Amino acid sequence: MSTDRFKSGSSRLGRGPDGVPLTRRGLLRWSAAAAAAAALPAWAAPAAAGEDGDDGGYGAAFLAAVAQDRRIRAYTEPGREFWYRPGELLTARADARRVAAWLREAGVPFRGGKPFGSVERFLLGADADIPGLVARLREPGQWAGGVPPAVQPHHVLVGFDNIMGNPGTGPVAVAAPKPPGTGSGAGKGVTVGICDTGIWRDAASFHPDWLGNAYLPEADDEDALYQYADVLALQAGHGTFVAGVLRTSAPDVRFDPEVALSGMGIGDEEMLVGAVDRLERRVSIINLSLGCRTQDDVAPLPLADRVAALGREVLVVAAAGNAGGSRPAWPAALPDVLAVAAVHATEEGPAPAAYSNFGQWVDACADGTRVSTYVTGVLDVKGAKPERFEGFARWSGTSFAAPHVAGRIAALMSEKSLTAADAADVLLNQRRWHPDYGVLVS
Repeated sequence: MSTDRFKSGSSRLGRGPDGVPLTRRGLLRWSAAAAAAAALPAWAAPAAAGEDGDDGGYGAAFLAAVAQDRRIRAYTEPGREFWYRPGELLTARADARRVAAWLREAGVPFRGGKPFGSVERFLLGADADIPGLVARLREPGQWAGGVPPAVQPHHVLVGFDNIMGNPGTGPVAVAAPKPPGTGSGAGKGVTVGICDTGIWRDAASFHPDWLGNAYLPEADDEDALYQYADVLALQAGHGTFVAGVLRTSAPDVRFDPEVALSGMGIGDEEMLVGAVDRLERRVSIINLSLGCRTQDDVAPLPLADRVAALGREVLVVAAAGNAGGSRPAWPAALPDVLAVAAVHATEEGPAPAAYSNFGQWVDACADGTRVSTYVTGVLDVKGAKPERFEGFARWSGTSFAAPHVAGRIAALMSEKSLTAADAADVLLNQRRWHPDYGVLVS
């Protein structure tokens, strides 16, 4: 794809009609005014009670799981937070010798690790100050020509339901809704890659009207649902839910599920690059309802290079994240990725969801509260009443706005015989802009 294919949309992003930069409160006021003044699309689901707040433990349980994971470290400086793998330093292959020489001169013990994608990996001690080393390596004055090596931590990614960066709500059990109208032709002939928690082993048989004959079941694509017995991991079923949202928007689309996250909703750059590598060659769109924040908000090299290698033939749609701020989330903020934020329905019309990220790097927005295919089991979160699921759920987050947009693009592809990139252009050019939220997609 061409550079800045989506991010160059409008210089007025992030400003109100008077050109003044918008705060979160300003965004909400502008949204209400715009809804009253313009014929905006109707939304499928009203805002659930407590949608933008804590449900009594889900967000806290996720953060506790992260804190207990020995393979995750947190950088906690306010406004610059990110998660990373301890003891791992990544660098562009062309810069590996420079970085190795610098580490030796600095007296930092290391050994070579297994490379992946476009990067080399250096393994340091588990207690090594990886962010500090990255900051020192990035100082330009010490390098010939003032060009430092491309170097970074190995960032940890999470599934973007309504948890990342602020307390949020988990899935809520609901009765089975009306299935999508397969046979309409919407999305026919198009395959979407879903890199997520994988797919429930029984998804096609339990949800034949939603997911039957829509994908090829493979053992290595299965979601690791259960912590023990029938007790669900925190983000178990995330990929199955995403698949149902996609098929609701494009009932005849096919999809290829690949595992990029654990059942707890945790992964890393290596896992995501590997998942993209495993996708079928016929995939035209890749949905990524996951992401990370990075050191100094620098684009993560493994993800940037893997997306660039896809070329114009494959469109990447990614969730903008749920930290409720303008700081970029990756890979959504990459220039060739279509970033999707979330809105929710109010009596006055669509309004920005308080949990959703926003900013000039966001290209589109859609309703983030969806009812979709889920799994069976019990979600037992400390501080909340255990809830049993029988195959369907309601869930909120930018994770579920993104596959709706991907589905709309797939439907346009089949309807008008367009490429994914051209269908995205049609979709993004036919709606008015929300400041910092992109094009409103119904």
